[in-house]
Amino acid sequence: MSYMMSYPLTPNPADVLENQKVMQISNYLCGDVQVRGAYPSFAKRYFTENDIQIEKEPEDDAILAAGKVDFYTFSYYMTVCQTTDEAAKSGGNLMGGAKNPYLTSSDWGWQIDPLGLRIALNEIYDRYQIPLMVVENGLGAYDKIKADGTIDDDYRIDYLKQHINAMHEAVLDGVDLIGYTPWGCIDLVSASTGEMAKRYGFIYVEKYDDGSGDFSRRRKKSFDWYKAVIASNGEKL
Repeated sequence: MSYMMSYPLTPNPADVLENQKVMQISNYLCGDVQVRGAYPSFAKRYFTENDIQIEKEPEDDAILAAGKVDFYTFSYYMTVCQTTDEAAKSGGNLMGGAKNPYLTSSDWGWQIDPLGLRIALNEIYDRYQIPLMVVENGLGAYDKIKADGTIDDDYRIDYLKQHINAMHEAVLDGVDLIGYTPWGCIDLVSASTGEMAKRYGFIYVEKYDDGSGDFSRRRKKSFDWYKAVIASNGEKL
């Protein structure tokens, strides 16, 4: 699942309801089918209001119920806010919405929210009560090669360190978190923007958006840092 943690922009009950509706459709509609083996109650109204017709054979409900997953995997990068005030919506994040005034943003406007990962883990686990795994999490940034050939991506180290700490707190909260894999190990074309300039990896690939570059590779500062994280099972950050 591409999990998009979301908050109401204000305590206005209209914003709270709007956020609930977004969370239901964005995060729980498919998750409920896969984990619970049935369409959630809110799906009926959503399908009706959006003229969506689900054609099912008589045996399909039984097939859904029998095909439930044993664990739940998801990606987490950012959070957004929801509001009914159209003037307050600013976009910038992958899924639109409004910007959170309490958070900073990446070079591409994705708001950085490690605590949101802890919240998400608790909410997902409370809903489904099966093991969880974070299979994507990372920071897209402009990485620069220094004159000596090194790449000091301390901002990436800080991002991942905070999110790993958030996962640790979620485990202490009681969440059954069975694994974590960041996005990604090596620079590649960003799926969200189609750019090489938006780099996520621990390894720098010398290829650029104008087509230049020979694909040679070099380790960023985060490479050796994350190697130590893996070796210590997250104890050494």
